[in-house]
Amino acid sequence: MTTVWRAGSALYRGLSRLDAVRGVTSWDEALDWLGGLREPIDEIQYWGHGKWGRALVDREVFDSSSLVSRRAQLEAVRERLAPDALVWFRTCETFGARAGQAFAERLADFFGARVAGHTHVIGFHQSGLHGLCPGERAHWSADEGLRAGTAEAPERAHGSAPWRPRTITALAGRVPGAWFTAAPHREHGASGGPR
Repeated sequence: MTTVWRAGSALYRGLSRLDAVRGVTSWDEALDWLGGLREPIDEIQYWGHGKWGRALVDREVFDSSSLVSRRAQLEAVRERLAPDALVWFRTCETFGARAGQAFAERLADFFGARVAGHTHVIGFHQSGLHGLCPGERAHWSADEGLRAGTAEAPERAHGSAPWRPRTITALAGRVPGAWFTAAPHREHGASGGPR
């Protein structure tokens, strides 16, 4: 991941899509750095690993329980967020299944900010991207992205592909604004690429 992360951060810096970047080895390091920034934060993108309702730094978990156990650090980050800020987990499956929906809702409400995350395994293609605003409930299916298991007990997720729902590529720097609201359901199931 380190080589990919370095290449991605160099590319994004070249495209003028970031103001600051930091590789971290723990959530303490990440949250202390964010909370210590002087300028208001318009957007946080965390690129790393995830599972349903969780984002990971190495094997260290950030999930709904972190809103209690890391409250002081997260309040410091919340104070730095600009109006209409976005917290985006560019991680596999973090907003998938019931655990991912609950995490998205709690995170948006805690930060009072828009949040975004994915329901599929991501790589260059990043599928199942959903956004949620504070006070809203998850508008996507808890089964989205599941290849095996149930929404309550997920086992394996689908990989991302251009034909999967709400797909962007790693080169995309924005969550489409319409993806922060419920999308109309298609009559016969099959979903296409970005809508």
